[in-house]
Amino acid sequence: MIPVSPVPALHGLALIEATIRSFVTYLCVGLYVILVGPPGLLFALVTGRVGPLYALARGGVAMGLKLAGIRYRVAGREHLPRARTAVYCANHESNVDAPLLFLVLHRGLRLLFKREFARVPILGRACTIAGFIPVERGNPRQSQAAVDQAAQALARGESFLVFPEGTRSWTGQMLPFKKGPFIMAIKAQVPVVPVAIHGGRAAMARGSAIIRPVLVDVRVGEPVETTGLTHADRDRLVAAVRERIAALRSET
Repeated sequence: MIPVSPVPALHGLALIEATIRSFVTYLCVGLYVILVGPPGLLFALVTGRVGPLYALARGGVAMGLKLAGIRYRVAGREHLPRARTAVYCANHESNVDAPLLFLVLHRGLRLLFKREFARVPILGRACTIAGFIPVERGNPRQSQAAVDQAAQALARGESFLVFPEGTRSWTGQMLPFKKGPFIMAIKAQVPVVPVAIHGGRAAMARGSAIIRPVLVDVRVGEPVETTGLTHADRDRLVAAVRERIAALRSET
């Protein structure tokens, strides 16, 4: 069985400190979004340029991680295809995963995100303008449309971060992978980059609003090429990427 990141128990002063730190983090990030979000959105709408919006987002993420006391280290940076479009596939342990990977993997990374998040004021609109694609879980027709839309964006040179499990794991063990992210990679003939997160669950376990100040490891594996693959190869691609992510998670 693949080792999972344990969730540290908090008691007494440690619990009080983590609770206060979490509250301050939520408050400051919320104020940051309210203050810089509208000007950033307006600039993007008027000029059609989303680069500054991405810069603001990275600044907010970096601030939030620092306030929360989350440290991180990245292994395998040499495998990041800086000059190539790619689909970055990662395991999903917590709400810390997406912002952390958004910060460290690629400066212009798009995401597939839950459609209900699009209703969040400012942030939802920012996601849409930035080229993120909403996915409605439980709606196969809409999910297929999202995959097609993402494949078209990949063909235009836009890289994506996806969590093929589709949701966060309660236990830390990987859930079954959905095929959509791999189908879109095959359609666009772009590589899939396996990414493993270890420590995300320790930072913020599913069902908890408390952020723990821990070290999170991000491990990047060698890209899995899709050149020449067809729709019939999707299951083989899923298995290959899952195996690589599992191997990365097992590294010590």
